[in-house]
Amino acid sequence: MTAALPDRPPFAVRAAVLTPLASGGTRFEPDGILGVDADGRITHAGAFAEFGSDAVDLRPLILMPGMVDLHVHLPQVPNAGLGAGIGLLPWLGRYVFPLEQAFDETTAERLAPRVFRAMAGAGTTTAVVHGAIFEPSLDATFRAAEAHGIRAVIGKVMMDRVTYDRLTPEQALQVSLRQSAELCERWHGRDDGRLAYAFTPRFALACSREMLTESAALAAHYGAYWQTHLAEDAGEVAEVARLFPEARDYLDVYDRAGALGPRAILAHAVLLSRRELERLVESGSRIAHCPASNLFLGAGLMPLGHYLDVGGRVGLGSDVAGGPELSLFSVMRAGAYVQGALRGQGDARPVLGPLDWLRLGTLDGARALGLERVTGSLEVGKEADLIALDPAMTDPLPGADPGEADASDDPEELMGRMIFRAHPDMVRAAWVRGRLLERPAAAPT
Repeated sequence: MTAALPDRPPFAVRAAVLTPLASGGTRFEPDGILGVDADGRITHAGAFAEFGSDAVDLRPLILMPGMVDLHVHLPQVPNAGLGAGIGLLPWLGRYVFPLEQAFDETTAERLAPRVFRAMAGAGTTTAVVHGAIFEPSLDATFRAAEAHGIRAVIGKVMMDRVTYDRLTPEQALQVSLRQSAELCERWHGRDDGRLAYAFTPRFALACSREMLTESAALAAHYGAYWQTHLAEDAGEVAEVARLFPEARDYLDVYDRAGALGPRAILAHAVLLSRRELERLVESGSRIAHCPASNLFLGAGLMPLGHYLDVGGRVGLGSDVAGGPELSLFSVMRAGAYVQGALRGQGDARPVLGPLDWLRLGTLDGARALGLERVTGSLEVGKEADLIALDPAMTDPLPGADPGEADASDDPEELMGRMIFRAHPDMVRAAWVRGRLLERPAAAPT
């Protein structure tokens, strides 16, 4: 690739185009074109020969929709890769709470821009973000997202039963509710909806009944999102049963709080009963599937195929730092391995193919946020949230001559390489609304 990347709309680019379609299936154009108007919306997407338009030639790159990460902990990113296999609750005490306790405004101003650049470098253009408990640090995080250009849903973590703050439980409840509402009023819907707010009680173990109920009521009042964790590992599930004896199961704790519905994003959901899964589907609540972190912390194997068969609304989450890296391509690989393991243990459901994983990480993630008409696929009328990838970076023999490199025009095979041979440098560019996102600076050679 020798052409300069367009940094703002309008523009047209020539490259291979691979995208899921809202109507079902996938479109692949080995020699395609994507046009973007001055407002950052896609005006045409198809074969280059159909349009014959002047375009910036990015061949041999592949254009895809940007990835949608439904679950990431921004303050935890520096600890990614630490604590494998020690279990959720010990890991929180050793690695997470000390890091979040230090996430003040100054730290956020330094860290958040770097994390958003790293997300863009990994191909993520939409992220659903947990912060820490401190309001000034969340303001700084929102400011960084606003300046960077990423599409983001962000929330201040809420905790009053167990917390790393020095407030009493009663003080923590009132302060957290007030500060979360103030953050929502300032940021929800900013920049024509590019930024949004999520009320974010950490999980049932860290929150009183009042915190869960009042946060859900605030989310409903503001039309905001509500995000938390659900049934991540066996120790957590058992402790929730002890703390909430009146609830039928873990999900019922959130149901009694009035939190379920299409704006609820529940991360993990590894250990669900049949009743819980049926209630999730009935309520329209969303699941952020985090297979990489589930494996990393030894939480378990979520039966994704079963959840999808019964109508579960599922997207993907990196769950960094529970997950070891931000790339959703690596998350797809972990998820595929989990499905393979379950099949080996007798699950007869067909495993997802590479193009199914592409849909799960893009359009299905957008649907989980109610944004499927805005982003998630490269189709006319949608906002131009896209990434450009270099397929040569996934070649099994790097450094091959161009004529020797993999030149497959099979989209399943191309996407398979992106998943199973994901390379940290394969994402060459990311755009939101047609504006080029800043990525990490190239490492010195």
